[in-house]
Amino acid sequence: MTRLFPPTRISRTLLALGLLTSAHAALAETPVERGRYIVQSTGCHDCHTPWIMGPDGPGPDMSRALSGHPQDLIMPPVPSLPEGPWLSVVSATNTAWAGPWGVSFTSNLTPDPETGLGKWTAKNFRDTIRSGRHLGRGRELLPPMPYPVYNNMTDADLDAVHAYLQSIPPIRNRVPEPLPPPAKTAATDAAN
Repeated sequence: MTRLFPPTRISRTLLALGLLTSAHAALAETPVERGRYIVQSTGCHDCHTPWIMGPDGPGPDMSRALSGHPQDLIMPPVPSLPEGPWLSVVSATNTAWAGPWGVSFTSNLTPDPETGLGKWTAKNFRDTIRSGRHLGRGRELLPPMPYPVYNNMTDADLDAVHAYLQSIPPIRNRVPEPLPPPAKTAATDAAN
């Protein structure tokens, strides 16, 4: 039996071919495709898509994908947590979170111009993630938003996420503003 290539040369050739194919595929990927991959692999749907109870338990309601806390779901008062290591309470939709920071509601990430990110530029989106503030200068982003983790993304990746979010169907859903912690509310009421 005659070998045309020694095994090490074949291995190197196949490895180089694989790397070239991977590099070509990455170059062929559009920003929207890249953004979709990032959104689907970094947990955005876990909080920004309302959850419903299905036959296999809770899961995201993809008919309301990335639309944030449902505007028609008025949350009751936050239950008190017992003393101990508990920190937060979460709604069944996974879109309202309460803790020492108050109550936060996950934002509508769809491109609806009035209730979502429809008027946001890629720069607005980057500035929000980089600063941890709404539009890069407004109110703080609140838990559970892991913006410090997303800060590790490149500008190109954040721009790709923005491009993908602008490509999905807009859903009109006005998310409530965050509520302050009970201690701040009581102090404000006492001052008035």
